[in-house]
Amino acid sequence: MTTALMLIDFQNDYFPGGKWELEEIYAAANNAVMLLTAFREKEFLIVHVRHEFPNGDAPFFQPDSDGAKTHCLLAPKIDELVVLKHQVNSFQETNLKEILDAAQIDKLVICGAMSHMCIDGTTRAARDFGYDCVVVHDACATRDLEFDGVNVAARQVHAAYMEALGFAYAKVVSSQSILLDSGQSA
Repeated sequence: MTTALMLIDFQNDYFPGGKWELEEIYAAANNAVMLLTAFREKEFLIVHVRHEFPNGDAPFFQPDSDGAKTHCLLAPKIDELVVLKHQVNSFQETNLKEILDAAQIDKLVICGAMSHMCIDGTTRAARDFGYDCVVVHDACATRDLEFDGVNVAARQVHAAYMEALGFAYAKVVSSQSILLDSGQSA
């Protein structure tokens, strides 16, 4: 199998001081840095996905804002691919599938934010396209949610989405298990 690493939405607005801070974003980012370093050493394909809403009315990731920029911890190198998206699903209205297919990628290692949105939406779409998916749970982050008067802590949101993805869409693993795999192929 030919594997690629996808780093989704590690952007400034999700970090402290940003417009949409996520719980444990630095822990997730630090684990993603370890993955990124290992994948760079193996010269595997790396795809950075960055989200911008199409207009300035968005609560975060406003076009051309500092908040929409990739956080410096995970900044892409000049030769690494960056896909700009405007939707939750990283495949929707982008050339991501064409990039992966041109590189003959059949396995994706996915990390980033938010667990309950872009990680979930992209992983499900990737699996529907036939890619073998691995989600690195401790390199993903989310935030507290509220629905119909019920508050759900970020930890429970994250756990519920990881369990759901692990049931039918992806192998859900820790960053250490990927790093211990000598081929980083998960």
